[in-house]
Amino acid sequence: METLANKIAIERAKSSKIHDVDFDNLSFGSVYSDHMLVCDYKDGEWSAPKVVPYQPITLDPSAKIFHYGQSIFEGMKAYKDENGKVWLFRPEENCKRLNKSAERLAIPQIPEAYFMEGLNALIQVESDWIPQNPGSSLYIRPFVFASGNGFHASPANEYKFIIACAPSGSYFSGKVKVLIEETYSRAANGGVGYAKAGGNYAGQFYPTKLAADKGYQQVIWTDDNTHEFIEEAGAMNVFVRINDTLMTAPTSDRILDGITRKSILDIAKDEGITTEVRKISVHELVEAAENGSLKEMFGAGTAAVVSPISGFGYHGKDYDLPELEESYASLLKKRMTDIQYNRAEDKFGWRHEVI
Repeated sequence: METLANKIAIERAKSSKIHDVDFDNLSFGSVYSDHMLVCDYKDGEWSAPKVVPYQPITLDPSAKIFHYGQSIFEGMKAYKDENGKVWLFRPEENCKRLNKSAERLAIPQIPEAYFMEGLNALIQVESDWIPQNPGSSLYIRPFVFASGNGFHASPANEYKFIIACAPSGSYFSGKVKVLIEETYSRAANGGVGYAKAGGNYAGQFYPTKLAADKGYQQVIWTDDNTHEFIEEAGAMNVFVRINDTLMTAPTSDRILDGITRKSILDIAKDEGITTEVRKISVHELVEAAENGSLKEMFGAGTAAVVSPISGFGYHGKDYDLPELEESYASLLKKRMTDIQYNRAEDKFGWRHEVI
């Protein structure tokens, strides 16, 4: 029976770079595997995906990606267990979110079969690139951008969908100190904050640099209107623990519907942890820090999984968080990574085996 998987052409690299890679010292996203998946949109339809050697892309200077920023992406990982089996974590959610982002930026939707079966074919080819060192994985970057030409301000008529991979170690090490942003905004109501659009991240770099100049590693983004409510931590969703309640902001036009975020909420409930999804005011956060009820803050995202926050700055004052022997952050990270690496039961049905 003819299936899409049978139609995915695979052109293998003539030689591999893998023997030049120091897998014991991998920085995040700086070494790339031998192959990538490519799929082109032209004349109103997507061509069949194909796996080709990793290579540069040639574009005309008038390609609309350079002028109007039609660019979206996802972040996901492949894991290899102790028996050499390869796993993905909730990949169908990445596919759904990529298409949600595509819709918002007037980019043609990627057929789910192209995403899922193309991804599966690529990971099969690149399975040797999945490191098995503790905390390591194969980071996977699906992205789509406008490749069609034209200086006129309108959606492009051609697009390119690519999935590229990078073997990576742990994304963050240690805790981070953050600054609550009072001037700049990550996103606005009615905007593209909920989409994984490249421009969202470009707009974060300058305020983050200003925070770094003051000695902070990241920014806690607040709402665009009043700056009274915390929303995200850098490029991650943010969680706050006050006493024994774990809280995070609700998703909206401004806040990304993080796959790690929703997984943490499910795991926390399974652990019997009280959770609340609601607005969290800066005033409430400061008050909790001052009276000792603020126990933890951490960012949550694909790359870092969980990134603990050691303290925050606001109105020129720093607030330190306590060191906990048994934190929710460490518990939830272990539960999630044990599922991802096939070290524990997956009662949620999140693991996807690459066969």
